[in-house]
Amino acid sequence: MKKLNIRELAKSLGLSASTVSKALKDSYEISNATKQKVLEAAERLDYTPNPYASSLRKKRSKTIAVIMPEVADNFFSLAINGIQSIAKTKGYHVLIYLSHDKFEHEKMIVEDCRSGRVDGVLISISGETTSAEHCLKLRSEKIPVVFFDRELENLDIPKVITNDYDCGNTATRHLLERGCKNPVFLSLSSSLSICAKRAKGFAAALCETGINPERKIIACDGNEDAVIAEIKKLLLSSHRPDGFVASVERLAFQVYIASEEIGIKIPDDIKIVAFSTVETAPILNPSLTTITQPAFQMGRAAAELLFRNIEKPYLDLSRERIELPSKLIIRNSSGGNRVIN
Repeated sequence: MKKLNIRELAKSLGLSASTVSKALKDSYEISNATKQKVLEAAERLDYTPNPYASSLRKKRSKTIAVIMPEVADNFFSLAINGIQSIAKTKGYHVLIYLSHDKFEHEKMIVEDCRSGRVDGVLISISGETTSAEHCLKLRSEKIPVVFFDRELENLDIPKVITNDYDCGNTATRHLLERGCKNPVFLSLSSSLSICAKRAKGFAAALCETGINPERKIIACDGNEDAVIAEIKKLLLSSHRPDGFVASVERLAFQVYIASEEIGIKIPDDIKIVAFSTVETAPILNPSLTTITQPAFQMGRAAAELLFRNIEKPYLDLSRERIELPSKLIIRNSSGGNRVIN
């Protein structure tokens, strides 16, 4: 069956195409009675708008880009769902790019986004990113940009983040309350602000209890085998850690693997808290205690912020900052709810 276009819909109603278009967009210029009449006819005749034709008239692509380091981390999968929940209501497509945590890849992706194929960009920066020049080029060409989760600090670009410092502090205090005397923090990147904030919260919690945080923040920026080898080395040392705060979920999995391979038991010998949204956390053996981020809500909020800028480019949203709190979910990897004497 041939798809009905807006002119044919208008003709069937005895209205102009302009009136029908405004009615479908809920314009204040059109009466409620006419809007209802148009909506009922559109549903009855199975009319759907053509986003591509509309974009050509407005010189818009009706597409947004989402740039992220990976999709293996469950956080980003959930964030994508949040982003798409908003993009769908706007008639937009979502183009997903992976930087694979490499700055050079990220720069090339941003360059591609400058070609006009997208109307806006949501970005969670790579672990290597320290320069903002590529993001500022987008802004200079009137392409809206919003950071989510991973940001570049001290930059006037809107962002949606979580309370990383507080959560780093909460995770560490939880381990200390469970009896840990020598916890360490596993950091994915020394340059990522989220890792730096979480590490600062970790260090502050140790200082509060009189523990020197020096040499307790461990860089884990190698490949999987290298990180597992480094964790094994820590676990076999004379000053073996008795607790781990993992800055991202994959580092927690690597602690599980290293511990299993050398016969270290969780939570009897070591305890673990991870920043993670992984849905399998409750069924891991032992179940994983997590700082769980509101990933879906962060993706949704970031998309809403981006579309505000796309639809109203005259608004200055550069200093807009939305912080959504994460929460500690206690499970068996940190000793569950057992009381430590």
